[in-house]
Amino acid sequence: MTQPSGVEIAKPFVKATINVFSTMARIEPKPGKPFVKKDRTAQGDVSAIVGFTGAKNGSISVSFSKKCAVAVVKAMLGDDVQDIVQDAKDAVGEVTNMISGQARASLAEMGLLFQGSTPSVIMGDNHTITHITSQPVVCIPFETDHGPFFVEFVFE
Repeated sequence: MTQPSGVEIAKPFVKATINVFSTMARIEPKPGKPFVKKDRTAQGDVSAIVGFTGAKNGSISVSFSKKCAVAVVKAMLGDDVQDIVQDAKDAVGEVTNMISGQARASLAEMGLLFQGSTPSVIMGDNHTITHITSQPVVCIPFETDHGPFFVEFVFE
C-alpha cells in the first residue's frame, strides 16, 4: 500500500471537523486554505491538543476564538451553562477528542492506525501549542457565524 499524501491525510480532519460541529453544535464551519504554521503561538484563545501514537507519532489541536468557544458551549449545552470558563474548557476538549476520533477512524481506512491521548486544554491570550514533533504543523482555518477556529495537525 502506498503512503497517503499530505492532502489525503488532511481530508479526514476537515471531514471530521465539519461533521462534529454540524451534529454536536449545529454550527456549519467553512474550511479555509490550509497553511504551514511558522511559530507555536495559538491562533485562538482556547485550545485543546490530542497526541497520536501508532503508524506515526503526531498530534492534533483545535484552537477557538473566545466568541466561537462560547457559541459552541451554548449550542452544545443550551441554557444549562453553569460556569462558562469550565464549560468552555470541557467543550473544547470534547470537541477536539471527537474530531480526533473521527479523523483517526478515517485514517485507519487508509491503513494508518493510531491511538489518541486524553485532550489537554490551554486557555489564555497568546498561549502556545507544543506539538509532539518538530515537523511542520499544518493549520486549517475554519470560519463560522460565531468567529474563527483552527485545526492543526502534524505527524513525524
